[in-house]
Amino acid sequence: MSPDLRSFVAGLPKAELHVHHVGSASPHAVAQLAARHEGSTPVPADPDKLAEYFTFTDFAHFIEVYLSVVDLIRTPEDVWTLTYEVAAGLSAQQVRYAELTVTPYSTVVRGVAAPAFCEAIEDARLRAEADLGIVLRWCFDIPGEAGAAAAEITLDVALTERPAGLVSFGLGGPEVGVPREAFAPYFAHARAAGLHSVPHAGESTGPDTIWDAIRHLGAERIGHGIAAVRDPELLAYLAATGTVLEVCPTSNVRTRSVPSLAEHPLPALVAAGVPVTINSDDPPMFSTTLTDEYLVAARLLDLEETGVADLARAAVRGSFLDDLGKQSLLAEIDNYTAQL
Repeated sequence: MSPDLRSFVAGLPKAELHVHHVGSASPHAVAQLAARHEGSTPVPADPDKLAEYFTFTDFAHFIEVYLSVVDLIRTPEDVWTLTYEVAAGLSAQQVRYAELTVTPYSTVVRGVAAPAFCEAIEDARLRAEADLGIVLRWCFDIPGEAGAAAAEITLDVALTERPAGLVSFGLGGPEVGVPREAFAPYFAHARAAGLHSVPHAGESTGPDTIWDAIRHLGAERIGHGIAAVRDPELLAYLAATGTVLEVCPTSNVRTRSVPSLAEHPLPALVAAGVPVTINSDDPPMFSTTLTDEYLVAARLLDLEETGVADLARAAVRGSFLDDLGKQSLLAEIDNYTAQL
């Protein structure tokens, strides 16, 4: 990897479409919260010990650890601080626009009222846009492992509070034992209210989960979707319909969904004509950043500056940013590339 390409990626204006709210908390922030709630959490309060804590044996273990970090967010002030800090971390990487996957259920059931939760994320969003120039939008997602109760609450918060930054409705958590079709009624209501459908599917399970997300949830984009590589018919469908996959290479390796980066299916997906975007998922937990993920993708796809800039453009085009915003960000990418 040439220093010039690393420098190019570091300065490249970017959009991020698959990054989790709590999963983006920096080690410093996680350690601070763990210290605040010491005695009631297994999360270490020493930032140096978090790397070991964030070493996952499999996807189920990742979910267990992730939920222990979720449990640290207990007040509206925690929510505000987390949100603003995540925005600052993204902005430092030249991310101009991000769709943050937010799980209101997990915080609401821990005692933060839904109006206070939404007020906190909205206030932090507006402050970050004013201070840092980054535009944030929300995907409210159902933690699938919590079932219908979580779906009911997530939908109610989305449609009753309807924060101004909300653009989409998702489904996260483990895929094994959590059938996509069980959530069809909730997605139908969300879509009828004008929210886009962006469920996770085909990360730790097979292509059938992706088909289910498309057929039962009306998926417009797919979170991860890497299992599509095992189904030629599905690859052809995704390519023909322009259904975007939100690919997170390092995440897939760290959760053991893919054995290694060398075996990641990203090149096969691109070769099949499937539109992909590059994302970081839960970056501090996976010891990565969006900048690092672009460099990983460049290695896997054998790209230089022009090809990497095309990945950035693909994220903008695949986003739910308004047309004027897309034009502005695409022009910024073009200008940056032309200057170099």
